[in-house]
Amino acid sequence: MNPQPASFSPHAEKGSGLSLSYGYGTDRGLRRELNEDSFIASDPVFAVADGMGGHEAGEIASGMCVRALAAMPQLATGERTVTAAVLQQYLIRADNSIREATGARAGTTLTGAVVVEQMGMPYWLVLNIGDSRTYRLSQGNFDRISVDHSEVQELVDAGEITPEQATVHPRRHVVTRALGTGDETEADYWLLPVEEGDRILICSDGLTGELTDDHIFRILSTVAHPQDAVDALIQAALRNGGRDNVTVIVVDAKNVMNDAGIATTAPRPAAAAEEEVTLPRAGIVDAGRAADEDGTGEL
Repeated sequence: MNPQPASFSPHAEKGSGLSLSYGYGTDRGLRRELNEDSFIASDPVFAVADGMGGHEAGEIASGMCVRALAAMPQLATGERTVTAAVLQQYLIRADNSIREATGARAGTTLTGAVVVEQMGMPYWLVLNIGDSRTYRLSQGNFDRISVDHSEVQELVDAGEITPEQATVHPRRHVVTRALGTGDETEADYWLLPVEEGDRILICSDGLTGELTDDHIFRILSTVAHPQDAVDALIQAALRNGGRDNVTVIVVDAKNVMNDAGIATTAPRPAAAAEEEVTLPRAGIVDAGRAADEDGTGEL
């Protein structure tokens, strides 16, 4: 199964009061030979890339994408100053690098959240390209922030099929936008204020292909520790079939400034591990996502 161990990492940005705790993990799944997902989990950047292209090409694409994000100077300084324009510049670099390395025969999705601050207040800068997903559990409400770039999402938007039908549609794995391949490579962005107690879930479609949103919500709302939530989600996906690589990041926000500029206090778990950026086999950024079994390059 090739489980990838992950760790819990609390972090407080100096001066802001905001404290993040997070867990992460990836698994090859029960049917794939390779894990071609890649992810980065290091304040202020949390993202999952899901590679495609056949053989090891998907792993190359997702790994190059994550390395491009890891090159942002904010990863070294911990500053929360990233903008959508800056992110897009790094995604363009990743897109160009993947095309040069693979001849545009491989690509990757990318989704995630970057913590940014504007006028002293923290925000989630969510980005998405493809059909990996970012969710938010906030004040008891569980919502998907990202919108899939996929054929079935277009059919849902057009009213031709229901969301339930989309989960079993034969074209459900076909993405309409990706980095490294195709004509559409620009990400979508959302800027959302961080609320006290926010929990962000970032995942590849190996999770959402096995679990309904209701099932995901039950786990996220009942498992307190972010790393325990990650492990529970991955294990639930494996129990439901594990037909694809599964990568999950869970980020919790505490001590968020209120409108009066006062940090809301909240219990903080003890520190257990250093923050990490992960790529498998390389030691600094961890990966996985198996190519489509028939080698078509569909996710």
